[in-house]
Amino acid sequence: MFKQELIPAISTHQALKKFLLSEREYGIVMNFQLAQLSDIVQTMKQHQKKVLVHLELIKGLSNDEFGAIYCIQELKVDGIITTKPKVIELCRKRKTLGIMRFFLKDTLSLNQSLDLIQKTQPDYVEVLPAMPESLRLLGGRVASPIMLGGLIRSKEDVDACIQAGAVAVTCSLEDLW
Repeated sequence: MFKQELIPAISTHQALKKFLLSEREYGIVMNFQLAQLSDIVQTMKQHQKKVLVHLELIKGLSNDEFGAIYCIQELKVDGIITTKPKVIELCRKRKTLGIMRFFLKDTLSLNQSLDLIQKTQPDYVEVLPAMPESLRLLGGRVASPIMLGGLIRSKEDVDACIQAGAVAVTCSLEDLW
């Protein structure tokens, strides 16, 4: 279980510097290029940080099992965020944290997401956008701990998500870190 309620989503070198100076343990790496990824992961590890890589949001990295194998074997990341069920299965086999990301936009996407969660049993589920009401829709039907992310604009947004039952909130807004 995450020991922090807010997990920074890091997408610039300036944001990375700010994260490294923070007391937060976990950070999500996204929107960087593949050529930058090794140095970023190494730097985070040197600062005793836990690295979660958003597989679909690294430019030049395959967002399938082969990209995940590279991140796990070569970079030694602590976890992977993905929308791909096969990647979650690989994470489980490789004993790496697997976070399944879903976008809830209507009843169909809710039902499809619930089906995938039950089949893949990820370590965590991240639901976007971050609306506390989403937790009511998922309530009791998901065994995995749920994180919320996307469109977080204030400390009150974070607090509302946590009070509604989210184990953590992912956020790219540096002022909230």
